[in-house]
Order: sequence, then structure tokens, then C-alpha cells
Amino acid sequence: MTDSGTPRARAADKRRRLTTAAARVLHEQGVERTTLADIARVADVPVGNVYYYFKTKDDLVRAALSEHSEHLGELTRQLDELPDPVDRLKALIEAWVGQRDIAARYGCPTGTLAVELDKRADGALDMEAGAVIRQLLDWAGHQFRALGLPDSADLAVTLVSAYQGMSLLANALRDPDIMTREGTRLLRWLDSLDTGPRPGRPGTP
Repeated sequence: MTDSGTPRARAADKRRRLTTAAARVLHEQGVERTTLADIARVADVPVGNVYYYFKTKDDLVRAALSEHSEHLGELTRQLDELPDPVDRLKALIEAWVGQRDIAARYGCPTGTLAVELDKRADGALDMEAGAVIRQLLDWAGHQFRALGLPDSADLAVTLVSAYQGMSLLANALRDPDIMTREGTRLLRWLDSLDTGPRPGRPGTP
């Protein structure tokens, strides 16, 4: 059992708090408006300690992207426990809609960060943000392939594009109901695609 009072455990806890805070603050304020002091305050860590764990703001951006990737991985692992690919995809959409108030205020955490990073002159981090979106596309594509549908990669792009679009509009118009309405459309769209029997499904021989 780990002793939470050891220096190593305390250091790991501080780093974790800073990473979580970075993901939250960068989502809410964007990269350019966020300072290391902002992140330190939310993490409840002395600002001087931040430099011990993260030398630059870019290091904190990478940490935030890692946090988004980890959160997405945890979500999809939970969804993978559902027996049917359509149920997994529907649960993903419902999770998006469940975040409608946050989306209306700040937009999609990864999508808004990817757009902002793409505008920077150095362009060093935009590909890392794109990798998190690719992670979602790959998972969605796998679900469509499991349904036996052709063009599974394109269907995944359609789904994720719809999410990014409705997040953007909800944020731009400050209207969380856009997420609800478009989420309902996506659920109907999935039903329209899901027409064939599959082994293990009720009513399937």
C-alpha cells in the first residue's frame, strides 16, 4: 500500500492535480489567455512548484491533451462493456449530450484546443491534439465495422464531425438545446443504419 505522505506520493499527487487543472483551465480559457498561475491556483499548488513539473506552458498543454486522451480511453472502455456496437455508439452520443451545458459555454475540450493550436505560428502541438481526435475516430470506426457496414471510417468521420459541429454551434449561440436536438438526430441516424441481424442480438438466430 502506498504511503500518501511520502515525497514521491506527494509529488505524484501534485503532478496529477496540475494535469487535471491544466485540462480544465485550458478548456475554459484557451491557451493564450491561460497563465501558469491560473493553473497553479486551480490545482492548489504554489506557482513556483509548477516549474518543477512542467518547464513551459507547452508542457502543460501536452499534459492536458494526455488528460483528454486518458478520459476518452476510460469512457470508451466503459462503452465497450455494452454488448452491442449500436448501444455503444448511442451511449457515446448520450454522453456528449450530457455535457451540453459545458459545451455551450466552452465548446468541445479537444476540438477547441485543436483549432487554437493550429493557429499558432510554431504548429508544434496541433498534431498531438489531432491524435486525440483520431483516437475517437478509430474507436467509432471499429464500432461501425462491427456492424458490418461499408465505409466504416467515413461513417466515423460523419459521427465525429456532427459532434464537433453541434458543439461549435452550441458554444457560438450559447444554446445547449442544440446538443439535445442534434443528439436526437444522431440517434435516429444510427437506427437508420442498423438494419441487419447480428449474433447474440435478441431475435437473431
